[in-house]
Amino acid sequence: METLDRTKELETQDIGALLWKYALPAVISQIIASIYNIVDRIFIGRGVGALAIAGLAITFPLMNIIHAFGSLIGVGSASRMSIVLGRKDKEWAENILGNSLIFTLILSSLVVTFCYLFLDKILMLFGATAETVAYAREYMVYILPGMFLITVAFNLTGLIRASGYPTKSMLIMAGGAVLNIILDPIFIFALHMGIKGAAIASTISIFCMALVSVLHFVQPDAFIRFKAHCWKLRGYIFRNITLIGMSPFLMNLAAAGVVGILNSQLLHYGGDYAVGTYGICNTYGNFLVLMIIGVCQGMQPIAGYNYGAGHGNRLKHVYGLTMWICVAIGLLGSAISCAIPATMMRVFTTDPHLIHLGETALRYSMVMFPLIGFTIVNSNFFQSIDKPWVAIVTSLSRQVIFLVPMSILIPILFEKAGLLGLNGVWISLTISDVLGAVLAAVLLFTQRHVFSITMNDDTDINHEL
Repeated sequence: METLDRTKELETQDIGALLWKYALPAVISQIIASIYNIVDRIFIGRGVGALAIAGLAITFPLMNIIHAFGSLIGVGSASRMSIVLGRKDKEWAENILGNSLIFTLILSSLVVTFCYLFLDKILMLFGATAETVAYAREYMVYILPGMFLITVAFNLTGLIRASGYPTKSMLIMAGGAVLNIILDPIFIFALHMGIKGAAIASTISIFCMALVSVLHFVQPDAFIRFKAHCWKLRGYIFRNITLIGMSPFLMNLAAAGVVGILNSQLLHYGGDYAVGTYGICNTYGNFLVLMIIGVCQGMQPIAGYNYGAGHGNRLKHVYGLTMWICVAIGLLGSAISCAIPATMMRVFTTDPHLIHLGETALRYSMVMFPLIGFTIVNSNFFQSIDKPWVAIVTSLSRQVIFLVPMSILIPILFEKAGLLGLNGVWISLTISDVLGAVLAAVLLFTQRHVFSITMNDDTDINHEL
């Protein structure tokens, strides 16, 4: 049967080969998307100016909020689908597909409408000034339709991967990013549209990604397809996928709030240029984070399926291998950032003040990046095996529990000691990385029993249909 054969390899094939098969396409698509983000900021920084980079940095929290709603349903539905496919329940998987798309459309419509209605107030809340708000507003007005569509694309490409098509999921995401890279210089430079052109190019590319993702699930040879029964709204499906998706949702939501707080602190201690510096540092950090998330996306269907099937040894194997890879990515990124920070800043800007600020900022914000990799793997692993509350605490530890108070307290202590308050903001990032990893390790220890499950264990799967 083609239906079962499509995922049979998840419980029979060598874990290393499986992780390579599922993670490599996800990592490639994330790298291409990261390259797009970097190229986008290079075009804006060099084609529009340093204040445009600062204005773009102001939009990050708002973009994170919208992504949070996409991940609420997208990650939750993909993780849930992997678990039920481990129990060989195709009809339930199809119900997850239809319900998740309906919920995604409803939530993203409400969020995007709210953002349009209160755009200026939101941007000022996240640290916009009279000099940067115009750039931020111009970008968001044209990118918001794309943000509605990216939630659809994010949800469906995750389900494409979970249902046994990792390479196709990669091609859709990578194709959208490549199209964006092609369109960016056309709209920014050839058509002289500036930062607005970058937003329009992104929206066109995202539309293409969403369209191709929908078309996959209407093809007769697709593993999981849209069928009449999948459009019936089922409250328990919404509850189950939102419980799992709550971890990335709250993490993205927290990231938006934390970036807003950091931007406010940076504005207070260093001005607009400090905000722009953090925007560049964030771009490099996000590049590494997206690579790590790509590996975790490859882990997710393998871990979820084997958890649902009760294969504890395979679960332990895929977790350990994923951890080694992601910590190694963090080590490499940290080493490069700490060794040549000025060179990395010059990729984005020729402004000497930004470069000077960036040398210190990059070192402090990236030195503990291997620990961020450790924390991200743990959060993604627990959401993959239907342990939402452990995943939530793990994902929020660094950003909310530690970074928010540290970013306020440390600069004050620095200034009282006669040191530069701005450096206190940068160091608060380092301290939070360490404390977040310690808490993640403690939570992992308390949940170590999940690696001992067997096929006869009750894995708390909800079998309501």
